[in-house]
Amino acid sequence: MGIRKNHKISALIIGGSKAYELKKTAWGREIDSLKIKTPYGCSNPVRIYEKSGVLFGFISRHGEQGYSKIAGAVNYPANIYAAKTLGVNTILSWSGPGAISNRLKPGMFFIPDDLMDLTKKRIYTFFEKKGLGFIRQNPVFCPEISAAIKSVLSEARHKYRAGGVYVCTEGPRLETPAEIRAFRMLGGDAVGMTVVPEVFLAKELEICYAVICYISNYAEGVKPLQYKKGELFEGTLPARLQNKVKHSIEILPEIMLKVLRISADRKKECNCSHAMLRYKREGRISGRWRDWLK
Repeated sequence: MGIRKNHKISALIIGGSKAYELKKTAWGREIDSLKIKTPYGCSNPVRIYEKSGVLFGFISRHGEQGYSKIAGAVNYPANIYAAKTLGVNTILSWSGPGAISNRLKPGMFFIPDDLMDLTKKRIYTFFEKKGLGFIRQNPVFCPEISAAIKSVLSEARHKYRAGGVYVCTEGPRLETPAEIRAFRMLGGDAVGMTVVPEVFLAKELEICYAVICYISNYAEGVKPLQYKKGELFEGTLPARLQNKVKHSIEILPEIMLKVLRISADRKKECNCSHAMLRYKREGRISGRWRDWLK
């Protein structure tokens, strides 16, 4: 389906694990669904929603009918390119990592401010062989969007931890106890399989990007967890913590929409929209972003 002129949007939510289980009505009134063709292939379906005056796009990262795309198989370049095509300048994503740090527990929210990339097979840049894309990764995530997440969680009195390191692995296998011990020694706080390369690709197209995590489980070896046949994360947690995780997922739409409202009103004093300024000043690229990728 083509892009309609009235579907230019400034914000996109990328839903992670369990996004496919949430009712579509949780996001408001659905206006349209687009599957955008890009030079990198087709994007995931982009659903356009409106709620309380906020117009935004939504992508379910792992598919809309159950977990049909593992993290390593998601077409990240196509999704980020599609976002830029729609006019997006803010991406708010979620991920459901496992806790490495003892300060994190299942059901808590986590707002990382740093990242450790241990993936192996993904497309990390739009600028391969072009001599472009030397972009600082400090801060890793948009500080203004992250601040908005903290504000919303604080106001609602949701339990969260701000600041820490998200370790991103390739998957789809889960990590070994020895790997988790190594990640902890390196300063990792939570381990997941998404966020990379989304955050890097968004930066290259000068899009603000931040992530809110709900802790879905304990990483392997952190707690003495029983093995249950035919079960994964849910089988490692007592019912009390399972319910906390479920509740955190259910309230994610409300939290994220509040963050988008705050973000829409911000002055945008972050540096995300100037990531490619060096190359513009040098005359190596123009102000037309599509020309950068030719």
